[in-house]
Amino acid sequence: MADVIVQKLNEVHLTLKCEPHIDYELRDYFTFEVPNAKFMPQYRGRNWNGEIHLYDLRSKRLYIGLLDKLISFCERREYTYEFVDNKYYGLPFEINEMISEEGLKDYYASITKIKPREYQVQGVCDALKHNRRLLISPTASGKSLMIYGVVRYYVSTKQKILLVVPTTSLVEQMYKDFYDYGWDAESYCHRIYSGREKTNEFPVTITTWQSIYKLDRSFFVDFDVIIGDEAHLFKSKSLISIMTKLDNAKYRFGFTGTLDGTQTHKWVLEGLFGPSYKVTKTDELMKQGHLSQLDIQCLVLKHPPKKFETYNDEIEYLISHEQRNKFITNLTLDLKGNTLILYSRVQAHGSVLYSMINNSKSDDRKAFFVHGGVDAEEREQIREITEREVNAIIVASYGTFSTGINIKNLHNIVFASPSKSRIRNLQSIGRVLRKGSNKVKAVLYDISDDCSLKSRKNYTLNHLIERIKIYNEENFNYDIITIQLKDK
Repeated sequence: MADVIVQKLNEVHLTLKCEPHIDYELRDYFTFEVPNAKFMPQYRGRNWNGEIHLYDLRSKRLYIGLLDKLISFCERREYTYEFVDNKYYGLPFEINEMISEEGLKDYYASITKIKPREYQVQGVCDALKHNRRLLISPTASGKSLMIYGVVRYYVSTKQKILLVVPTTSLVEQMYKDFYDYGWDAESYCHRIYSGREKTNEFPVTITTWQSIYKLDRSFFVDFDVIIGDEAHLFKSKSLISIMTKLDNAKYRFGFTGTLDGTQTHKWVLEGLFGPSYKVTKTDELMKQGHLSQLDIQCLVLKHPPKKFETYNDEIEYLISHEQRNKFITNLTLDLKGNTLILYSRVQAHGSVLYSMINNSKSDDRKAFFVHGGVDAEEREQIREITEREVNAIIVASYGTFSTGINIKNLHNIVFASPSKSRIRNLQSIGRVLRKGSNKVKAVLYDISDDCSLKSRKNYTLNHLIERIKIYNEENFNYDIITIQLKDK
């Protein structure tokens, strides 16, 4: 008898049978400290030790997507393992031998006039062959065409598909993309967001996660396929709830531009979707001419030395700094081409910047202000207008424009608010990398601040250091320029 017996409980979890000492080894192997847990209320209230356990010691359950990690665990410790068939759900590991790259190229040719790139074919092929995958492909690499290939394949095999995206605008964008690829989306796709009917008989449901996460398990029971766009968001409890309600969804695919760089995040998502597959990298797409070349100007604004008690104190000082906001305004007005300015706080910073820019710009130059209160229809109108303009300005919050907005005709991007988030930074950079008809190069102006007191670096300067690490990892070209800034 094998040391570890592995069987599907359903399409979400495996159940394991093994000796108690192996159970405890598994518990430790699949236990992680959550990054920044010490800042969370549960930890501060001593209701949680800051750890998550991906293997449940009591129920002996493990996410199916972590099967490869379980096998690695057994092989390293020389434990034998055995797969047991579940009469309803099958074996823990299955592979679709009928899928090939050449066959997939032919299939794409039959469903769209757009010829997929080699890496797109390889990514979709790997996903369909293994039934579960977390596909990592940078912004502007053509994820929607890959999703389209997966959707059309499973529609042809009579499977019911749930496609989850983070925003209403992305529901509409995905629906429009399917039309643009040459499909009668109206006959096959139902869209769900605020105010729209949930139940439907269409083979494909495109929805925001906010619209369905509170629904009863009965809503999810008939879906065979789950596709999560912007899958890095699925670490949240609401999205995990959706994934665990999909007991019968055998085919699981997550698409994302990047992960946050922690093993915890990666294994949680792989548990939900399946092992990760790196489709391509941004620098490779630039070399191949699929994306615009990128220059990064790290503009370090030098302030008089100042000590801040908290990060929030520092941010409030910076975003209310008149000379700093004037600098951003003047920089924006001097730039040629369509420009996106990204900020974090709507009233305290976004509205101030927009007013300064709007009041100072020439009458023939269009400027737009975008935040969470601007509905999806208006955002789409702004996007369409910008595609036709040559010198427009968009002042937008990170939350609305760092993810999922596709503007090919975008030449410059300005980081007006500092951030160290790997996901936010790379997603934001992706906004400016799409190639337009007259565009070969894009420029990022990364604004940071040096308020260092003696040898002590301020918070946001340390965040710049973290961003530079990302730029080095991604092989981006960057320069660091120090600019003396007067105090208020």
